[in-house]
Amino acid sequence: MNAPERGLFRSLHSVNYRLWIAGTFVSNVGTWVQRTAQDWLVLTVLTHHSASAVGLVMALQFAPQALLLPWTGYAADHLDQRKLLIATQATMGALALVLGVLTVSGIVQLWHVYVFAFLFGSAAAFDAPVRQVFVAQLVGDTHLANAVALNSSSFNGARMVGPALSGLLIAAVGTGWAFLLNGASFVAVLASLMLLRVADLHAHPRAQHTRGSFTQGFRYVWARPDLLAVLMMLFLIGTFGLNFPIFISTMAVGVFHANALGYGLLSSFMAVGTLSGALINAGRAQPKFSTLLAGAGFFGIGCTLAAIAPTYWLFAAALVITGVAALIFTNTTNSLMQLSTEPAMRGRVMALRIGIALGGTPIGAPIVGWVADHLGPRWALGLGAAAGFAAALVAILFQIGQRRTGQSGPIRGV
Repeated sequence: MNAPERGLFRSLHSVNYRLWIAGTFVSNVGTWVQRTAQDWLVLTVLTHHSASAVGLVMALQFAPQALLLPWTGYAADHLDQRKLLIATQATMGALALVLGVLTVSGIVQLWHVYVFAFLFGSAAAFDAPVRQVFVAQLVGDTHLANAVALNSSSFNGARMVGPALSGLLIAAVGTGWAFLLNGASFVAVLASLMLLRVADLHAHPRAQHTRGSFTQGFRYVWARPDLLAVLMMLFLIGTFGLNFPIFISTMAVGVFHANALGYGLLSSFMAVGTLSGALINAGRAQPKFSTLLAGAGFFGIGCTLAAIAPTYWLFAAALVITGVAALIFTNTTNSLMQLSTEPAMRGRVMALRIGIALGGTPIGAPIVGWVADHLGPRWALGLGAAAGFAAALVAILFQIGQRRTGQSGPIRGV
């Protein structure tokens, strides 16, 4: 094996991947600017510190991941992935610009945010599975795990910059300009998609247009106990654990009485952890199931420490730990499921993964928001901790079952 194959940044040897990750980094900064501004707008401007309203926004934004599941996986497996990405990215950019205009003009209302959250989520539902499987076209299967990890490094590097930048923008000129900045940032990723060397893409077998194509994906996963275990763990953590807009905003405002900049900095601390977790995964040769167990367990520990943190800075430190665990866990599920799935089935399997991971948010976010409103933000974080420990238990029970039966699935390290 040569040096580039062992290097932490080996995927960057591909010109197409360099174009892609540069464009997505700029767009990801804008995305985190908007996410922070949106939560702040709902929590402090359009409501009186209502965590339930923030939870409803999250529910509406992620509900399409489950509602549109029959079509999103089909689109990722059957349509031209590059052209589909151009369409979804342009749609999300346009929506951000319109919401920015409404906010800057002073006419934005809470129901506007609800509507745009659902529309943005609908576009993202088509974007997410194709964006994840498109990485294999950029670098091939050999460097797929590394490319997935570097994608998350880019996303979470942007997460370090975006929330803090959003806090500065909100303090200086208001939330509306944060939305406008996000809309403009989509130009970068659209340009990168236009500039890709199409001839150098690693083509994979495309799925055939047949009746029951969507149900084939369900049958495929149902016959794989290893994939079912991963999806169960994802459901638990995705539904009750990955609600950080609620956790961080309510702790910042309700417990530590921070301003917009203080809230943005907490999100950036979370990003320090998630970026570290992504880089740890990037250095691994192959993902393993045992890593999921460790990630889920440490996620529960991180949420527990955050829930009992007595000061702002100790809470920030706990977010770093939680971020590391969250990214190791989610990135490993991504790489494991792609590498152990037939190429022609990847779009549907990854759509199921995203639908399970994010589709549970409409269930979990309102519950977590209600708990934060009525019992306090610390109890809401306790739900996240319980989800992490429950997911770790699923992993342990699955591994015990595999050892008892002497079976070993396609996923490594089971």
